Amino acid sequence: MSGEGRPGYNRRSVLKSSLAVLAGSALGRTAQAAEPEIRNVNPASSPSALKITDMRFAVVVKPGPSPCVLIRIDTNQGVYGLGEVRDIAGPQYAMVLKSRIVGENPLNIDYLFQKIAQFGGNARQAGGVCAVEMALWDIAGKVYNIPVYQMLGGKWRDSIRIYADTTESQDPKEYGRRAKERKAMGLTWMKMDLGIDVLDGIPGTVMRPAGLDKWELHDQPNPFIATEVTDKGIDRLCEYVAAVRENIGYDMPLSMDHLGHIGVKSVIRLGKAYEKFNLEWMEDVIPWYYTDLLKEIREASPTPILTGEDIYQFSDFETLCKEHAVDKIHPDLATSGGILQTHHIGDMAFRYGVPMAMHFAGTPVGCMACVHCAAATRNFLALENHSLDVTFWQELVTGIEKPIIDRGFIKVPDSSGLGVMLNDDEVKRHLKPGTGYFEPTPMWDEPQSWDDALFS
Repeated sequence: MSGEGRPGYNRRSVLKSSLAVLAGSALGRTAQAAEPEIRNVNPASSPSALKITDMRFAVVVKPGPSPCVLIRIDTNQGVYGLGEVRDIAGPQYAMVLKSRIVGENPLNIDYLFQKIAQFGGNARQAGGVCAVEMALWDIAGKVYNIPVYQMLGGKWRDSIRIYADTTESQDPKEYGRRAKERKAMGLTWMKMDLGIDVLDGIPGTVMRPAGLDKWELHDQPNPFIATEVTDKGIDRLCEYVAAVRENIGYDMPLSMDHLGHIGVKSVIRLGKAYEKFNLEWMEDVIPWYYTDLLKEIREASPTPILTGEDIYQFSDFETLCKEHAVDKIHPDLATSGGILQTHHIGDMAFRYGVPMAMHFAGTPVGCMACVHCAAATRNFLALENHSLDVTFWQELVTGIEKPIIDRGFIKVPDSSGLGVMLNDDEVKRHLKPGTGYFEPTPMWDEPQSWDDALFS
C-alpha cells in the first residue's frame, strides 16, 4: 500500500524499544542465547505491546453485488489489517465497533470477537463484526509471519475450488450457450439462478393472488403469500435446466439458486422434477429458520437442499445440522462470524456428516479470508465467486499470484496474513462516488450509545 491516511511508522523507535526488551531478557545469558523466544515475529512489531490505533474504510463499486466496504485497522507499530464488510452493506456496521477496539491488542482475536459479537446479526447486519475479525487475523499473520490458515490448524488442500453463476436469459438455448462458455473457462462446478421470474407473462405457469404488493412479494416469508408453480410452469423451468445440462454434460456438479418465494409443496414438486438432472443442490428454498419445513422438504425431495448464507449464530447452523434439516450448509464468512467461527461451523457440520460450501460475492480481500478458512476446513466443497466477468476484480489487490482464479481454482497463498495488499490506484478508480479513500473517521471515536452492557 502507499500508506495514504495511515499513521507514520518510525522504525528507529520500534527498534530501540525492541532492543531494550531484548537487553533485559539477555541478563544472565550468553550472547549466543540472547534472541527473542518467538523467532518468526515481524521485525516491525512487538506483539505484547501492539495496540489498535485507528479504523477507516473505503467503499468499492463493482458490477454484481455491490457496494463493497473495505476496512483497515491500524496499529501503533505500523502493522495493519484488511477486512471486508459483506456486499451491499454500509460502513456503519463496522465503524460502530471502532470505539470498542481502539486501544486493544489486535492479537487477542477471540476476546475482541466476543466483545463485539453482540453488534452482529443475520445477513448484512453481521458484516461489521466479520470485517473486523478478518482484519485482526490479517494483523496476526503479519506479526507472526505466517498465513492465516496455519493459525487455524493448517490446510487440507493447496487450492480452493470455486463455483460460479451463469448470466441469466429468458431463452433456454441462450442460457445453455452461456453455461457452455463458463465451462470453457475451466470451471469444474457451476450454479444457475432459475426462479419463477422467467415464467412472467406465460399464462398458467404460476398461481398466486392478484394485487400482491412489493413488500408481500419480497419481504413476506414464502408460506404466507400463497404462490405455487403449476405443472406447466415446472415443465418450462425444466427446459432451462435441460438446456444447461445439454451444454455442460453430467460430469460436473450443477447447483441452483433463487427459485422464488414459492410454497413448500411447490419446492418439493420441483425437487422431484429436477431429479433427472442430478443437481448438487437447490439453495435457500424457504427462509432458513423454518427448520421443520426444511426437514419436510429434505425428506420428500430427491434433489438435495442447502441454506446458510444469511445465518449469523453458530447455534442456528448446529440446529440445522443436528436435525438433518438440510443436505449441505452454505455460510457466507462475512455473515457467519468471520474466519474462526466459520471454521468451527465446518468442523461441527463434519461431525454430523454435513458438507459445507461457502457463499461469497465481494472483493479479493473477503475472498482471501474465505480461501484461508476453506483451506483449513475438512468438509469444504466449493467457494462461490460472483466476479468472473469483472475485468478489474483481481487488479484491486497485489502481493498474490495471478490470475487469482485459474481454471476454476484459487491457489492458497503462503504469504503472511490474508496474503494480499490493496492496489491503491486501482481501488481509488472504483470508489463509490462521493466517498474517500481511508479518510480519518473521528466521528466514530466515541460510542454512539451505551449498549455494551447486556446484563446487570
